[in-house]
Amino acid sequence: MRLNLKRMLCLSICVAVYACQAPERSPFDVSPAESMDPKRLEEPFPSVPLPEGIDLESPIWKGIDLSPKPPVVPVSANEQKKSFVLKPGFSMDPVLSEPQIREPASIQFDGNGRMYVLELRTYMQDLDATGELLPTSRISRWEDLDEDGVYETGTVFLDSLVFPRYVVPFGPNSILSMESNEDHVYRFTDTDGDGKADKKELFASGLGRSGNVEHQTSFLTWALDNWMYSTYNNKRIRWTPTGVIQEESGNPWGQWGVTQDNYGTIFFQDGAGGVPQGFQFPIVYGNFSVKGALKEGFRVPYSLVKLADFQPGMQEAKPDGSLANVTGAAGNDVFRGDRLPKDLVGDYLYGEPVGRIVRRVVTEKVEGLSYLQNKYISEESEFIQSTDPLFRPVDMATAPDGTLYIVDMYRGIIQEGEWTQEGSYLRTKIQQYQMDDVIGNGRIWRLSYEGMPRNTEKPRMYEETSKQLIRHLEHPNGWWRDMAQQTMILNQDKSIIPDLVVMASSSKNELARVHALWTLEGLGGLNSELVKKFISDPNPKLKMQGLRAAETLYKYGEKSLADLYASAALDANPEVAIQALLSARVLKIDKVDQLIKAVLQKNSSQGIQVVGTQLLEKLEEAKKAAETKFEKEELALFVKGKTIFDSYCSTCHGPKGLGSPAGEGRLIAPPFSGSPRILGHPEYATKVMLHGLKGAIEKKEYEGVMISMKTNTDEYIASVLSYIRNDFGNSGSFISPEYVAKIRKETESRKDAYSFEELIGEIPKALTFQDNWKATASSTALQGVGSSKDPGYAFSYKGWKTETPQAPGMWFMVQLPSPQAISEVQFDAGKEGFPLEYTVSLSTDGKSWTKVAQGKGNPGINSLSWTGTGKFIYLKMESQSKGEQPWSMKKLTLYSR
Repeated sequence: MRLNLKRMLCLSICVAVYACQAPERSPFDVSPAESMDPKRLEEPFPSVPLPEGIDLESPIWKGIDLSPKPPVVPVSANEQKKSFVLKPGFSMDPVLSEPQIREPASIQFDGNGRMYVLELRTYMQDLDATGELLPTSRISRWEDLDEDGVYETGTVFLDSLVFPRYVVPFGPNSILSMESNEDHVYRFTDTDGDGKADKKELFASGLGRSGNVEHQTSFLTWALDNWMYSTYNNKRIRWTPTGVIQEESGNPWGQWGVTQDNYGTIFFQDGAGGVPQGFQFPIVYGNFSVKGALKEGFRVPYSLVKLADFQPGMQEAKPDGSLANVTGAAGNDVFRGDRLPKDLVGDYLYGEPVGRIVRRVVTEKVEGLSYLQNKYISEESEFIQSTDPLFRPVDMATAPDGTLYIVDMYRGIIQEGEWTQEGSYLRTKIQQYQMDDVIGNGRIWRLSYEGMPRNTEKPRMYEETSKQLIRHLEHPNGWWRDMAQQTMILNQDKSIIPDLVVMASSSKNELARVHALWTLEGLGGLNSELVKKFISDPNPKLKMQGLRAAETLYKYGEKSLADLYASAALDANPEVAIQALLSARVLKIDKVDQLIKAVLQKNSSQGIQVVGTQLLEKLEEAKKAAETKFEKEELALFVKGKTIFDSYCSTCHGPKGLGSPAGEGRLIAPPFSGSPRILGHPEYATKVMLHGLKGAIEKKEYEGVMISMKTNTDEYIASVLSYIRNDFGNSGSFISPEYVAKIRKETESRKDAYSFEELIGEIPKALTFQDNWKATASSTALQGVGSSKDPGYAFSYKGWKTETPQAPGMWFMVQLPSPQAISEVQFDAGKEGFPLEYTVSLSTDGKSWTKVAQGKGNPGINSLSWTGTGKFIYLKMESQSKGEQPWSMKKLTLYSR
C-alpha cells in the first residue's frame, strides 16, 4: 500500500516547521540514510506492477528492480546537511528554506543585496503535471536584517504568476519578468515602498517560445557588453535611454541557466543534454562546433544516489544503480567571488539534479579554443555530492557576500510531465519510492570555506552617488562589479564619464579597466581614441575587449575602425586574431570574406582554422538564407526597402537602426530595433511615412523631424516599412503597396504632420486578453501533456490548433464580457496552419449575427478589418476545400478604434 497521504502531509508539515530551527534532534529529523531503511517503517511495501505491454528485454527495462522499497521522505535542512559530501574545507549552510519559500528555481540579488527568489509553485505537483499553468507562482524578495547570515525577512514582491521564466533586478524596487506561453517581458515596480510591485510596464516583445515549461525562454541576463541574453533565443535585447533594442544572435541551445565569466563570454546550460553550451565565444557571433571541446569522460556523472530513477532507464544506469550519463542539468554560475579559494574563481559550476550533484568544470585554452573537463574526473568524484535523493540543485549564483549560493528545489520529481506519462519507466520508478508525494519544499544553501568568512558589508548601491559606485568596479567580487556597472548605466549620469575614462585608461586593476570601458559604452561616453588604446595594449584580454567595444562605434558610423579589425586579424595571439575575425563578420565589414581567407592562409593555428572555416560557411549560409527567408513578393519588398534605407533613412536612424547620435546622449531619430511602435499596428508607421511626425515621441525629444514621404509611390513606402519591420532583430508582418494605398486614400485630405498624441489616438488599440474572456472552438487539439484543450491558448505564444486538418465549417469564437467596438482581428498562423478562406461575424447576443469581413489566409500574420460592435466574435472556415494541416492561431489579437 502507498504511504498514507494524511500521514505524509503531517510529516511534510512537521519537516517544514523544523527545517529553519536550531539543529536539535526531533522525532522527524531522520537522516537520508535512515529514510531509506526498510526497518524504519512498520508498513509493508509492495512491488510496483510493471505497466502492460512492456518489452522486458528492452534496454530501458532490462534489469529493473521493482522489489518492495520504503518511500523516500523529506528531512529537515539540518539533517540534509549531513548528506553532503564536500571537498576538504568546504561547508554548506541553509540561508532560506520552506515554509518561507516553496519550489525555488532561481535567485538574483539587486543592488542593495536583496535576494529575489523565483518560486515555481505549480511545477510537477503530481505525476500528471496537473495545474502546471495555474497563476499561483510568485517572486519573493528576502533580506538578512539581523546580519546572522540567514534571510529571515521577506515579502511577496509579485504574485499570481503563470510559471514565470526569470527574475531580473532592474534598478531600485524594480524587476523584469516574463510568464510561460507569453511573448512579452514586463517591468514590475514597487512605487510605494511596501515591498510589493504595483506598477506593470511593457519592456520588450518577441522573446517568447512555445513548448512545455522546461523548453521555453528562461534566465534573461544582463551581460558585460550591456546586452541581455536568454536561453532558446537567437536574439539579444538591450535597454537604452531611448528604448529597448534587439539584435540577432547565435542560438544558445541552453535550457535553464545563463552566466558569464569575467570577460563576458556567456555560458548557457543545456537541460536534457546535460552539458554547457555557447562557451567557445560570445554567442552574438554565432555557434561554432569544436571537436572534443568536452573532453573524454565529461558526460559521466559520479552520483551517490542509486535509485535508477532517471528518464532514459536502465540503459543509462551503472551496475550500482547510479546515473551513468548526464541526462539533465539546471542552473549555472562562473564563480567570481572572493570568499572561496582563489583557484575556484573562473571555474564553471552547474547542477545535475538527476544525479544529485554539483559539477565543477575547468577550462583549458588551446590555440584560441576552449576545452572543458570535470575538475575531479581523475578521482571519479564531483565538487558536491549528496546521498539525499531529494537534493535537486537547479541554480547557483555568486553572492554579494563573496560565497556561492545553491538553489535546491528539494523534491521527488524533477522531470516535466511529458516524461512521466502512464506506462513510462520513470513514472514506475517514481511510484516505487512514492517520490511524487514530496512537493512544496525548497532550500537555498551557502557554500563557505574554512578560514574565509563571508563578506558582511551590505550593498547600498541604490543610495550611493555615481562617483561612489565607480569604486565598486575595482571590487574583487564580480557580482559587485556587474551590479555597479548596471546601476550606473540605468542612472545615465554622464558627469562620471571623465572619471571612468581615467580608470579605463590607467587603472592597475585589469578587470576594473574592462568594466570601466563597458560602463562608458553604456553611458554613450565611448570614443575611438579609448578603444584604440585598448586594441594596442600588450595584454591580449584588453585587446579583445577593445575590439568588441569598438563594434558599437562602428555601428554608429565610424567606418574607419574597419582597418583596426583587419590589422588585429593578423595578431600573433590566436585569441585576438579570432576576435577580430568574429567582429569583422558580425559587422559585415566590406570584403570580410577576403580577410578571412587571407588569415586562413597565413595562420595555421587550430583556432584560426576552425573558426575561419566555419565563418566562411556562415557567410555562404547567410547568403542562401536571405534568398529563402521570405516569399518572392516579400523578398522583393525587403531588398528594395534595404536599398532605400541604407541610402537615405540610415542618416538619421543609424546604419543598424539604432538611431544616429546627436550629442549629449540624444539621437537624431528614434531607433527601430525592437520598437513597439514599428512592430505594432502597421497603420502607425504607414501614416508617419505618408504625412510625417513632429514633436516629442512618448515624451522623448529627438533632434530630427520626420518629414512627409507621400510624394513617393505606395511600393516605395511599403518596401521601407516592410524592411524595418523585419531587420534589426525585428520580426513583423510585411506591409503591402495595397495597404499603403488604402491608408493614403483615407487620409488624403491631411495637410500637416502628425503629433505623436494625435496619431496614437487614431491607431487601432490592441485589446488585452482578460480572464473573463471566453474562447470556444469546434475543435481543439491537446497542447502538450498536463495541458487542457483550451482554445484560449490562441491569445498566447503557445497557440491553438484544431485536432484534425482544417475543413469547411470549423469555427473559433470569443465572447467578451460586454459589447465593444471591434475593428480588426490579427493572428499568426505559422507557415502551414493558415485558413484557406474565412469570415468574421459579430453579434451582441450570440443569436443574431452580422458578417463583417471575409478573406483568404496566408502564411504568417493574418488580419481582417471592419467597422462594428460586438460581444461575440466568430471566425468560421468558409473554404469548400479541405486543408492538409490543422487550422492554427497564436498571438490572436482583437483591435478597437
